[in-house]
Amino acid sequence: MSEVKISAADVKQLRDQTGAGMLDCKKALAEAEGDFEKAIEILRKKGQKLSLKRAEREAKEGVVYALVSDDAKKGVLVKLSCETDFVAKNSDFVELVKRIAHTALDAFPADKDALQDLSFDGTTVRDKVIEQVGVIGEKIELAAYEHLEAPQVVSYIHMGYKAGVIVGLNKDNGQFTDAGKDVAMQIAAMKPIAVDKDGVDQTVVDKEIEIGREQARMEGKPDAIIEKIALGKLNKFFKENTLLNQDFVKDSKQTVGHYLKSLDGELTVQDFRHVMLG
Repeated sequence: MSEVKISAADVKQLRDQTGAGMLDCKKALAEAEGDFEKAIEILRKKGQKLSLKRAEREAKEGVVYALVSDDAKKGVLVKLSCETDFVAKNSDFVELVKRIAHTALDAFPADKDALQDLSFDGTTVRDKVIEQVGVIGEKIELAAYEHLEAPQVVSYIHMGYKAGVIVGLNKDNGQFTDAGKDVAMQIAAMKPIAVDKDGVDQTVVDKEIEIGREQARMEGKPDAIIEKIALGKLNKFFKENTLLNQDFVKDSKQTVGHYLKSLDGELTVQDFRHVMLG
């Protein structure tokens, strides 16, 4: 019998179905001579099998954890999702998320896939999460990983691990830590999409302009002023949805940008990340 050729696409498909590691999937497919059902049976870990069974279940609960390095130059956000609030509140589950966050901060991987491939407890982060599917009996997944570097990074965890924020300030003066916390709380509450208008994707800008035009037309405005009205609506969109232009929650008489300038004329936010459950 000739050897069955196992394609990279087949390996990826089995990995997507089971959550197992790429090498394990390749070996299982080879042993099963390309038969997916047999390959699934060959995969040894109970967690991998349960991960498959629960692949279509929703995992909207979980824990979001934010962590910053000792020198406050780097920050990470990790979201580990599960199916029930009961599991999310379990101390062992929370501790697992914290340990994954520490692993992420130490290695500072480029993306979620790279984080999942990191060594963890004698295996990988990916396989550890899969193992917990078998231990806990729910769908569990590493749903999000974000990171950033800045002169000073400040973190905030909102509502009992329901959301997390990391903010990168352009100055490393320790006196601005409280200001960073205020800004992080602003982000958690008001959910801006970018630091300022320059950070808004052009496709979003184009869409908002077209919406503004259409609204003006429906209101019967003259063609000569439709563009002006659309741009006015765009500016309102920027004010409501970009961080530095939003009214500061703690003092609505000033914007977030003005609040930071009141502390230091050059102080601003370089970047931020915001992760929520759901």
